[in-house]
Amino acid sequence: MRATLIYGAGDVRVGEVPDPVIKQPTDALVRVVRACVCGSDLWQYGSKPATPHGDRIGHEFLGVIEDLGSEVSGLSRGDLVLAPFVWSDGTCDFCREGLHTSCRHGGSWARDGVDGGQGEAVRVPQAAGTLVKLPVGADPALLASLLTLSDVFCTGHHCAVTAGVDARTTVTVIGDGAVGLSAVLAAKRLGAERIILMGRHKDRTDLGLEFGATDVVAERGAEGVEKVKELTGGDGTHAVLECVGLEQALTTAFGVVRAGGTISRVGAPQYSKVSFGFPDFLRNITLTGGVAPARAYIDELLPDVLDGRVQPGRVFDRTVGLDDVPDGYRAMADRTALKVLIEP
Repeated sequence: MRATLIYGAGDVRVGEVPDPVIKQPTDALVRVVRACVCGSDLWQYGSKPATPHGDRIGHEFLGVIEDLGSEVSGLSRGDLVLAPFVWSDGTCDFCREGLHTSCRHGGSWARDGVDGGQGEAVRVPQAAGTLVKLPVGADPALLASLLTLSDVFCTGHHCAVTAGVDARTTVTVIGDGAVGLSAVLAAKRLGAERIILMGRHKDRTDLGLEFGATDVVAERGAEGVEKVKELTGGDGTHAVLECVGLEQALTTAFGVVRAGGTISRVGAPQYSKVSFGFPDFLRNITLTGGVAPARAYIDELLPDVLDGRVQPGRVFDRTVGLDDVPDGYRAMADRTALKVLIEP
């Protein structure tokens, strides 16, 4: 079958790989219907050392079950299913606590002999705990929004939830990428009435306004901090959702958070350590966040997506076939696309 392979920085190709087969009785085989390129895939695309064989890539997909291991319950051949961006058994103590990303028997796609999501089919380990069955006859127009529950919308939701966003909180979202825009949508869904979006790409911030942002701050650094403080009477906001992962973004977050407020960071960190000092201690600032346990949130968010109350799939602004995935990577790396949808 065909699948996306990454050979090094800037070198993504589509090639032939072995067809997946059932290896464990807890496995399922899923024919991919939709997949996508994630912003975190771009870190590999920008820095991966060259390799002669190419590695699988991709961790967001939904599709149709074609085969099942003998121990998989609750699923059937022909089911339309969604796969969160990590696989998990759903039964260990961490999974029961809603922390599927720390599953004792789970793992990541495209690692340790497990297929990547950007291909024609995927072997899914721990299928009963991982896969979410979608309603029969789900509107094809909803597939893009349903796919965001694999990662990006759940990540934005995780950022808002861990920051304690509700109707009483003012919010700053740092970053106008797909995660940042998802965080805006999540904050609005949770009731926030004042949402300041920090971003400088007008097409993206315009979508952020449609998702629920009330203000846009295009300035960066100290100038951006001052602008947010100006908008909030000098105080900053109760919650700051850091969706970039760069040290400058975290520094900005500390600059715009209100005393007693919370910073949640879900941008994959591109720095080695976090530094904050006595002034932040005096202001009682809470720092939280981390990798989102998407599986823990899908059941809550799915009804709103199915009913069209939220449309997170609008973050996809380009669709490619599998053969054109390398073009999709280039477009996202060049910032000519926000998020690329793949239709194998």
